[in-house]
Amino acid sequence: MNVLDLLANIFGGLTFTWANALMLLIGGVLIYLAVAKEYEPVLLLPIGFGCILANLGMSAYAEESFMRVIYKAGIETELFPLLIFIGVGAMIDFRPLLAQPSLALLGAAGQFGIFGTLLLAAALGFPLNEAASIGVIGAIDGPTAIFVTTKLAPHLLGPIAVAAYSYMSLIPIIQPPIMRMMTTRKERLIRMAYAPRPVSRMTAVAFPVMVTVAISLIAPSAAPLIAALMLGNLLREAGVVDRLSKAAQNEIINIATLFLGLAIGATMTADKFLYDPATGIQWQTLMVLGLGLLAFVVDTIAGLLFGKLMCFVTGGKVNPLIGACGISAFPMAGRLSAKMALEEDPDNFILMHAMGANTAGQLGSVIAGGVLLAVVMGMM
Repeated sequence: MNVLDLLANIFGGLTFTWANALMLLIGGVLIYLAVAKEYEPVLLLPIGFGCILANLGMSAYAEESFMRVIYKAGIETELFPLLIFIGVGAMIDFRPLLAQPSLALLGAAGQFGIFGTLLLAAALGFPLNEAASIGVIGAIDGPTAIFVTTKLAPHLLGPIAVAAYSYMSLIPIIQPPIMRMMTTRKERLIRMAYAPRPVSRMTAVAFPVMVTVAISLIAPSAAPLIAALMLGNLLREAGVVDRLSKAAQNEIINIATLFLGLAIGATMTADKFLYDPATGIQWQTLMVLGLGLLAFVVDTIAGLLFGKLMCFVTGGKVNPLIGACGISAFPMAGRLSAKMALEEDPDNFILMHAMGANTAGQLGSVIAGGVLLAVVMGMM
């Protein structure tokens, strides 16, 4: 062994490239956005730190790295997204949706961009499995995007997860201009009376069980995600397991989110995310980010258009703003729509309607992900 080889073994920095340095900067930017701007800090911060570790020799692909252990334990087994969904389910109140079942249509409309972007990505030369994974970004539902990508295109997990959670954090910036462009002030001023039918406790308890059975039979590929989401909701609605419900909403989801973020960041190595000495610049990463943004925008537009259709059909009784909530991103999207309505009229309260559409979007994203998995895996 010559001197250079000996030094290379002692100082790993001798194999450090400009691409690794740039990835450290990207990791630092993610941490900055989390700390200074508070953009999805619980995820962007561990993702950013995981990115830094990945480019210092502790990636998810390094056999002796502890990050590899975390990746195999929670990502390859799909455990972390499922644990997060249990926590999300425990936080969701489906009563606004159950009281207004028609809002489920907005949750379906909010998934249009997924399939539109899939077709565009395929037309641009992406294999079907990669195109499907990119399209799911549009739902702005991180666990679903990770679950689908892990099964279809695990090599794209880094950019897809970063795109999904980054765009989720940028909802207050990206959606408002689209909402103003797609709706008139008169439409934004529409008041929606909230006098829903009462939802009994038995209905609230039966709902997660019935949804799990129905979706598992219709779209078996979505069964794990929907089962985890509905289990969390059942813990909430049962009213007899408060400790489990609170644990799901706090300790379980927090620990799973921490390790999920680290594992995702650990896949963001320079050669896979930015520059591979063998193949050159990874333009694919930029295309994934761009197509993911397009899917998000198209999903928002489709939801708003369907909201306008419902407004027309009901004779002006539906505020189209709630259509933007069909993208999932619970509860941020629902709160944003309600906030925009209040900005136009301080006495216009559409929060419960917006949350109904938002929970429908959460269900819609899981179903859409399951349908994509079933179709794509059946064709591969």
